[in-house]
Amino acid sequence: MNYVVDTNVLLRSVQTRHPMQRVAYMAIATLRSQGEKLCLTSQNVIEAWAVATRPLAYNGLGMTIEQAARQFGKIKRFFTILPDNPHILAEWEGIVVQYRVHGKQAHDARIVAAMKVHGVTQLLTFNTDDFKRYADITAVHPSNVAAP
Repeated sequence: MNYVVDTNVLLRSVQTRHPMQRVAYMAIATLRSQGEKLCLTSQNVIEAWAVATRPLAYNGLGMTIEQAARQFGKIKRFFTILPDNPHILAEWEGIVVQYRVHGKQAHDARIVAAMKVHGVTQLLTFNTDDFKRYADITAVHPSNVAAP
């Protein structure tokens, strides 16, 4: 089974001082050891870059461009990046109307659209409530991933 790893799990897994780091890291490691394919969408990568390079004072990680580029080089080797294609926008348009999505929730809807286009039904996320509305995917909290 394939999983998309949400931005919040991706970021927590690399933040060594964050209280949820171990849970995020262990969930990713467990899924990988079980042979699951772990994916990111371009939306996840862009969101993670924004947080990584945002100053600490503004709830970011305060990475320099060079630090972020090195970290993202590692991330791209570890995860499968689902490619963008024109079908994602069309799927997203249908999702935002069907589920009456507004504001910042539009970013999550784009992740769901990419998942649907690529046939991925599992999302590893700390924000399971944000994805409950979407009938075609299952949001899995990292703490609910069983160890091998």
